[in-house]
Amino acid sequence: MVWIDGEETDVDPLRHFQEVHRPALLAFATRLAHGDVHRAEDVVQETLLRAWRHPEARDTDGHWSRPWLLTVARRIVIDQARAARARPVEYLDDPALAHRHADPVDEIDRLLDRREVLAALSTLSARQRTILVELHLRGRTAVEVAAALGVPAGTVRSRGFYALRALRDALVRRGFHTDPVARTTRR
Repeated sequence: MVWIDGEETDVDPLRHFQEVHRPALLAFATRLAHGDVHRAEDVVQETLLRAWRHPEARDTDGHWSRPWLLTVARRIVIDQARAARARPVEYLDDPALAHRHADPVDEIDRLLDRREVLAALSTLSARQRTILVELHLRGRTAVEVAAALGVPAGTVRSRGFYALRALRDALVRRGFHTDPVARTTRR
């Protein structure tokens, strides 16, 4: 037995929703989501949640009408699309995707920056270059670099500090500004 609007009934609205409306609603939501079944499942769940919060939308038998449910699902998809347009796209999980969708101006800046940094790196000593490459380009820890070079980790950190300072000085000598605001006016 289920209580609906303060009355006991044999009708279970959730079971009715699952048996009668869910398959059609999932097919409808999948079409609206351009075949994305996972997104469609989310839409169906959100539709059920909204339906449950609006008992007044049920008929006298305690069931929801399919047209009302389809309208709710369509509005959820529309709201999701509007929200996606209002938010900037995030590619944090996939660097390859971020690179592919980068702003062309940012991409040109990145390439110019890379060229400048490589040129400045070539002016450093081999020891400074090695430390910077290992720590910052290969992403190794000071302990890993220390083990590879046979020196204490503190020495690697110290050399890394001075190598970064030397790199910054080399970039400034080349006219490259390390301040992001000043970089917009370089050369």
